[in-house]
Amino acid sequence: MICETIEGRLETLDTSGKKVEFVEIPWDEAFKRIHRKFTDAGREVGIRMGDFVLTRGLYEGDVIYQDDTLVIAVHTPPCQVIFIAVDASAAARMIPKVCYEVGNRHAPFFYGEEEGTFLTPYNEPMLVMLKKLPGVTAEKQMRKLDFANRISTGGHSHHHHGTGGAHGDA
Repeated sequence: MICETIEGRLETLDTSGKKVEFVEIPWDEAFKRIHRKFTDAGREVGIRMGDFVLTRGLYEGDVIYQDDTLVIAVHTPPCQVIFIAVDASAAARMIPKVCYEVGNRHAPFFYGEEEGTFLTPYNEPMLVMLKKLPGVTAEKQMRKLDFANRISTGGHSHHHHGTGGAHGDA
């Protein structure tokens, strides 16, 4: 079975009388156009999305296939993240600093559930750096990354400017 479009959202479609299967798409694969996966029921699924997925991504609950009896939806499993909390007293100075530091490393960045909290995929050097910022708490946790709360896409649409190569030397 080949899935080429997003048919809608699981929470807004009528799935009564239909079997719902989930295909697991980890956050770091959400911006890929082509996948070969298996649903939680063992059904092989080929996913071939258009270029829109390179910037939009595939979200938890996206329906990528439906017919009269079957719905296949995306499931994004929890992953290791850095949970960042900025003290309210330090927010004016430290939120821009946190945003700069995470963005400078081209990491995806997400709003947390509460004011002054953020999430970014885990890596040890980032965690060590964030822990050094005054008024900032950073800790490794397992959480789902909700693309609806995305601040940036990180490295997915970034390119470097410099000398040489395809950037056109004069």
